[in-house]
Amino acid sequence: MDIKYLLNGKIKETNASNEDLIIEESNEKNHHLGSIKALKDLQLIEARQSMSHPLPNGNQYFINGYQSWTNTTVGDLSLKEIDVNRFPKFLLKKLPVQRYGDYEFYKYNKNKLHSYDVFYSEGQAGIGVINNIPKHAFLIIELLKKENIINFISDVEYLSLKENEETIIFDYEIYSSKEETIKAFNEKYPLLNKEKIYGYTSWYNYYQDINEEIILRDLVGLDNRFNLFQIDDGYETFVGDWLDIDIKKFPHGLKPIVDSIHAKGLKAGIWLAPIVAEKNSKVFKEHPEWFKKDQKGNPIQTGINWSGQYIMDLENEEVIAYIRKCLEFYMDMGFDFFKLDFLYSSNCGELKTTRAETSEKTYQMLRNILKDKLILGCGATIFNSYKNFDYLRIGPDMSLSFDDAFWMRGLHRERPSTKNTIQNTISRHIFNDRLFGNDPDVFLLRDTNIKLSKEQKRALAIINALFGHVYMNSDDMNTYSDEAKKILKHCEELFFHAEDVTFTNEGKFIKVQYTLNKEEHGFTYDKNKGVMSNER
Repeated sequence: MDIKYLLNGKIKETNASNEDLIIEESNEKNHHLGSIKALKDLQLIEARQSMSHPLPNGNQYFINGYQSWTNTTVGDLSLKEIDVNRFPKFLLKKLPVQRYGDYEFYKYNKNKLHSYDVFYSEGQAGIGVINNIPKHAFLIIELLKKENIINFISDVEYLSLKENEETIIFDYEIYSSKEETIKAFNEKYPLLNKEKIYGYTSWYNYYQDINEEIILRDLVGLDNRFNLFQIDDGYETFVGDWLDIDIKKFPHGLKPIVDSIHAKGLKAGIWLAPIVAEKNSKVFKEHPEWFKKDQKGNPIQTGINWSGQYIMDLENEEVIAYIRKCLEFYMDMGFDFFKLDFLYSSNCGELKTTRAETSEKTYQMLRNILKDKLILGCGATIFNSYKNFDYLRIGPDMSLSFDDAFWMRGLHRERPSTKNTIQNTISRHIFNDRLFGNDPDVFLLRDTNIKLSKEQKRALAIINALFGHVYMNSDDMNTYSDEAKKILKHCEELFFHAEDVTFTNEGKFIKVQYTLNKEEHGFTYDKNKGVMSNER
């Protein structure tokens, strides 16, 4: 085990016990453990183990991304991971897209692939890995393509240890195949039997351009087949000013709308990004002391959405009180379902402990405030969402064209993309109803304000129905054609009744199999074109 740590302001490295710390390791069968006892006050930076293992190019590798938006797929060693650090530093300072993912703490390389907390290789010399302590320290499983080496990196950066304090650094299990890995995963995380969510969200038709008339009109299009109507971004004056409803858009506020939603027998949902605020918000301008600062005293920007969003100081009790007040404001209105977004932001900047523990503390805080309300996490780290959220978005935002604008395609791994989000939906099926109910984002069947072809829209609707636990739409369903209604009826049957859904990767194609009414069905999905063929 190689340990990197900070002692008296100096970075030190060791692979054996010394005068600063004691290292203990054990490897019994497939179970690998590693711990450290500090002999002096110190701060950990990284822990690393390595093993030689064949990495055949023909194998299929499950590569799980850092957070829920990060592209995740199953493919061969030709897979490439986009590194935003290839952009000039001045540009990243102005447009900090690196904060969406792990670019500031993981070193990318074109000859490497890396997966978080769970990994498997299917084919010759198969192997699988499961991290047993993902809420304490993320495990990065790193593949060195040319060297046939697998590195195990424990993300323990910022973990401080007092003299004589001990901590577990590694606790993971290795399996000899994909099948063994998934079986072990299923045993560790039994089925949750979460309620399936079938409903509407306003985002992917109007984005922030919503108002009372639009919301009430689209509500009419839902009947008793559905169980949720969610109002997305655009109702507030500015992101962060959650207590200020835009009265120009919603002159009667949101309470009458909640009542109308409940009158139809639906759950009322609301979107918030509770731990960030945009630059133009009142809270950002009036309470600069509420925002986390970098070493130069500047507020930390965590992305380029809106007027630029900034992370609040979650160590500040006034901030926690404000977040509580905002969430309770919507609870008191009668909202049943909370979509909480941009949660990766809690891990930006310097931390008090590991990224895993920081996420866990943040998500537990949100759960404690919202009590028994349903929570859909978004832009969140995966395993911290387990037991804190009922549902989790498991891919990036879909886009109204298949792979978004051409200039976006090389931007970052968390960018909006229907192409990427479908691959995430399929690849992360292992998590569905075990860690949380998977939210694959929306399907769209409308004919206007969209650039997806008919075949792409149909494939998206069917795949989301088969692989998701949340089935959401952003269309005004009052305008659906007979063809769209027919597709929707078929997808509803798949969503509620399809069983034994499995998939296999074959180059640019994914073969999907499932049973419906005890009959076997399947199709071939083209990852590059976004269409299905060979349906049976």
